[in-house]
Amino acid sequence: MSCKKEAKSSVIQKNDTASSIQKTTQDSLKQKPTQPEVFAFVTDLCDSKGYFDAEKYSREEIEGTYKLWFQMGGVSLITPSVFKLNDLEEIRRDKDLILAKLDKDFAENKKTIENLKVVNVPYWQNIKELHYKSLLQQYEYEKIHIASYPDPSVLLHNKFTGKCTNFAKAVNSNDENLIAEWRKLREEMSKRNGSPERIITEFENRLNSSNWKDYAMIDLLTFGWGNCANEYIERSLHDEKMYNEFNALFIKIDSECDEP
Repeated sequence: MSCKKEAKSSVIQKNDTASSIQKTTQDSLKQKPTQPEVFAFVTDLCDSKGYFDAEKYSREEIEGTYKLWFQMGGVSLITPSVFKLNDLEEIRRDKDLILAKLDKDFAENKKTIENLKVVNVPYWQNIKELHYKSLLQQYEYEKIHIASYPDPSVLLHNKFTGKCTNFAKAVNSNDENLIAEWRKLREEMSKRNGSPERIITEFENRLNSSNWKDYAMIDLLTFGWGNCANEYIERSLHDEKMYNEFNALFIKIDSECDEP
């Protein structure tokens, strides 16, 4: 009888030991912390490694947010600048080619933004939406601006002219009004220039040249309507808040920075 009792006790002890090992293993698995993933990124002065929680954000979302923050803040659509008579001649001659390239660049940029995955928080979703809106507005602005050099009448009725109607009216008016608005613009430009006399002297020389009307168009369309209407394009502010919102996506960031 003593032998049988001892055997039973041994079985119970063995089962308790196995149960204890199993529970310990399960508890150990539950308590094991998730290792953060590393995202390497570069800013103007720093090479950084950000450690993020992969259960909160995917690598694709982190990469997309970085691109939205740091790599997509500049001009998305590029069109020729018009500062000289040769520039004006080329844009009038090649308008259709320039607009075709603008359409192509816009379609590519639009697709990039639409397919961009960013972290699913309100701040960054709003920034993506604003960037998309900015691209649409810039596209419309560039189309009108390019078309205005051969045909200034396109400036008379569009959503960008707004407070820039003085320039739109001047380039579609008689010579007297054109010269008056051109002179006024040059006087305003001289106040913001380090050599104000040069700006006025240049105006007087161009006014007395045989190509005076083309010079007037360049100034009024490029520095007048162009700069004025450009202010109507909505853009996100790449400020300290955006910098802090990006850094907040990481558990910690290690950076090596050059001296500014």
